[in-house]
Amino acid sequence: MAIEPGLKKATPLQKEFQNLLDQDLKYRKLKENEIIKATVTEITKNFIVVDCKAKMEGMIPVEEFKNDDELSKLKVGSQIDVYLERIESFKGEIIISRDKARKMKAWKKMEKVFETQEEMTGYITGKVKGGFIATVEGLPCFMPSSQIDVRPLKKIDHLMNTPVKVIATRIDKNRGNVCVSRRAVLEKSKNAEISEALKNIKEGDIVDNAIVKATTDWGIFLDINGIDALLHVSDLSHGRVKKPSDLVSIGQKIKVKITKIDEKTNRVSASVKALTEDPYENIDKKYKVGEFYSGIVTKIMDYGCFVKIEDGIEGLIHNSELDWTNRNIKPNKVLSVSQNIKFKIVNIEKESKRISLSYKATLENPWDKIKDKIGKEVKIKINNVTDKAIFGVLIETGLVGMLHYKEISYEENIEDLKKFKKNEIINVKILEIKDDKIKFSKRALEKDPLDWFHENKKKIGDIITTRIHEVLKSGVKVSIDKEKKIIVNIRKADLAKDSADARPEVFSPGNALDAKITELDLKLRKIKLSVKAAQIDEEKSLIAKFGEGATKSGATLKGIFEKAIGKKNKKVK
Repeated sequence: MAIEPGLKKATPLQKEFQNLLDQDLKYRKLKENEIIKATVTEITKNFIVVDCKAKMEGMIPVEEFKNDDELSKLKVGSQIDVYLERIESFKGEIIISRDKARKMKAWKKMEKVFETQEEMTGYITGKVKGGFIATVEGLPCFMPSSQIDVRPLKKIDHLMNTPVKVIATRIDKNRGNVCVSRRAVLEKSKNAEISEALKNIKEGDIVDNAIVKATTDWGIFLDINGIDALLHVSDLSHGRVKKPSDLVSIGQKIKVKITKIDEKTNRVSASVKALTEDPYENIDKKYKVGEFYSGIVTKIMDYGCFVKIEDGIEGLIHNSELDWTNRNIKPNKVLSVSQNIKFKIVNIEKESKRISLSYKATLENPWDKIKDKIGKEVKIKINNVTDKAIFGVLIETGLVGMLHYKEISYEENIEDLKKFKKNEIINVKILEIKDDKIKFSKRALEKDPLDWFHENKKKIGDIITTRIHEVLKSGVKVSIDKEKKIIVNIRKADLAKDSADARPEVFSPGNALDAKITELDLKLRKIKLSVKAAQIDEEKSLIAKFGEGATKSGATLKGIFEKAIGKKNKKVK
């Protein structure tokens, strides 16, 4: 220690010691925040005492030597690397750390091996969220759960605190984080073995002793001479396979053909069906579209049923081909698995290996039965009443048809729908059958009021006498026939030639009113009448009859009408 000025005068012995100390420290080059060499001078229960060639010895806690069994190898005189934080603290002590030196050294090494992908030895020391802590060269690193092995492990107790080989997969210099992977080392080693083993096989080889390792719903994993291979469910058979586990068991040896080897990924694909001839090759010679055959139902889905025609060949009966009366019927209500049925081949797609079948083609077609029923009276049972129509089932055949509200009565009143209830049986007439759809009519069972026009030989342009049925603000309603079944609306504008006379309030219910038929379409049930047009026609008729030369002689239309009326009165007398 240096002798401070102002104290007692140093003795010759003290001066000599001061000179020797200054001379020794002159050659000791120590810099803070760097790794330096230190020599172990003493090992105590709690500390390791080291000489760093400073003014005093440094002390390092024993805990910093326990991570990788360094403490058991340590002895007096051993040289170790330590990290120099402070040459002299406020207490005059040197601050050093073995742990920080190890981490700094490991980080520098980690940066190098990250570039070269060199393998390092680490210890899995703890578990954290999403993975594990692996201490590599004294540096804590993160190992994700997915990177501890090539396949998921339920337990990792056998790997805890034991040396494992890892590769650095990511380094974040700013945060000081490192991610490592044990899986990458295992895959690297395994890929090297697989690459060597793949030299002994090639595409097209037939292997007799492929061992089943595992099964899934979509395929089977095989072991072919130490190489993992996949046998996809589509390569098990030319036909449909429900579950691969139904065909094989774990440890079973099967015969397969190597169909593909991917050199980049070292993946091998195998096939069983490649060992046999494709039954679809000559299918057009065995089976004909339109012919009937027998088969067994193998699978029932929501959209239809699969039927086995022969080994390796299956066809689909869509639910629209199961029943004549219901195109959307549930398949399990018609057929069951293992049932032997007859069917008709509807279509064969050789390239896509699809065969469409029909089950209803083997049953009696009720549509053929009712073709001669068009225009005839039938009974239906109501199964549904909607906003605009009634749907009913034909009692005889079970086919469903529609009765529109306009076909209930000739009044075409939508309120008529309320008169009917579900499960009620009514009589109707079949009007039309088109595209497997039936159209019913109830009013067709009654006489059509519009037949009055045929019976009385009335047509467009004829003037008819009607009776006012109802007076409205916009016009009047008139009845044409005595039974008052034909009611027609005459607009206000058509009530009279002169607008002053075309006022609805001047008319009264029950009064007779002559009107001209201006529009008549019995198919569309459209009738249009006009009083105005009738008056104009009558006026033209009178002018033509009595008004010849009337304009020249100064006669007026009023005089012509009065003259005509007077002549009529004389005839009456």
